[in-house]
Amino acid sequence: MAVEYRQALRGVTPYKPARSLESVRREYGLEEIIKLAGNENSHGASPLVARALAEFNSELTRYPDMHCTALRSALAEKLGLGHEQLVFGNGSFELISLVAQTFLAPGDEAIIPAPSFGWYTVAITQAGGVPVHVALDDHCVDLGAVLAAVTDRTRAVCLVNPNNPTGTYFTRARLDAFLGALREDILVILDEAYIDFVYGEDFPDGLDVIRSHGNAVALRTFSKVYGLASLRIGYAAAQPGIIDAISRAKQPLNVNGAAQAAAVAALRDSGHYDHVVGENARGRQLYYRSLGEWGIPYIPTQGNFIMFDTGRDSAQLELEYLKRGVLIRRGAEFGMPTWLRVTIGTERENLKVLSILRELLNL
Repeated sequence: MAVEYRQALRGVTPYKPARSLESVRREYGLEEIIKLAGNENSHGASPLVARALAEFNSELTRYPDMHCTALRSALAEKLGLGHEQLVFGNGSFELISLVAQTFLAPGDEAIIPAPSFGWYTVAITQAGGVPVHVALDDHCVDLGAVLAAVTDRTRAVCLVNPNNPTGTYFTRARLDAFLGALREDILVILDEAYIDFVYGEDFPDGLDVIRSHGNAVALRTFSKVYGLASLRIGYAAAQPGIIDAISRAKQPLNVNGAAQAAAVAALRDSGHYDHVVGENARGRQLYYRSLGEWGIPYIPTQGNFIMFDTGRDSAQLELEYLKRGVLIRRGAEFGMPTWLRVTIGTERENLKVLSILRELLNL
């Protein structure tokens, strides 16, 4: 190619998402496919969302509200934040990229526990930064090791809590100790995509952290518990100075109007929210009971997914699940070659996953 592209992009490995339903249908000729590879919400969005989208039809010819005014008001009231403490994005992917573009200069280092959400490595590299990976300790983010990895070039640390793919978390006491020892000019990114499923009483709420620390930003999404993954909408919360800086990097019309209307409607339906959280808890306990009975090691999870160790090649098991119409994620992608990661779905979906597992492992 005659036209040169930026040097930083040569180090980017394209993100590998879960396979699409259509690609699997075509390859295997399957009528029904259960997708449990992307940590999506199998219970669907609130009925209020469908109503809001139907009513939004008349607004399709208009540009969206670039300030997300209605959503900003509803969310600020729900979270107890000022309007100036929120910025919205086209899902967590865009927000992570915006944070990287805003706060990292070429050569700046950003620390990422690994394995964790893969987009952090991509976004940091795209911005010209240098990802520094720190291994987990017993599947958990090791804040002590993160602190030890800080150098004069460190400008950010990326902490997914609960962590994806392992579902583990660090406590408020450990986070407080970490923040107390960290330089104040280092940005702390608290990615809380799965916070709605957390049941640990000592889990640190990122909103409390941003109220007391001017170098922290919390990222959350409507893709998981609210079931709006296809509409792509999330938000960052921080003190006004950080939000103002991120807003300077984003496109004016980055969140579409349908997504805004859907998010407002989803926030109104506390009953559906409680239903999704409750069903996830029941599914989690089903996995705990079954895996425990069969002697299969698993990682207790604070998310809407679970990882367990099959003792076999997870790539081959993933293929066997595919042949049976179920999409799951092999742990080899995360450096855990005998593990599988499965979204906790409906009761029917969970039972099918476990039935296939029992068949494949001859349990």
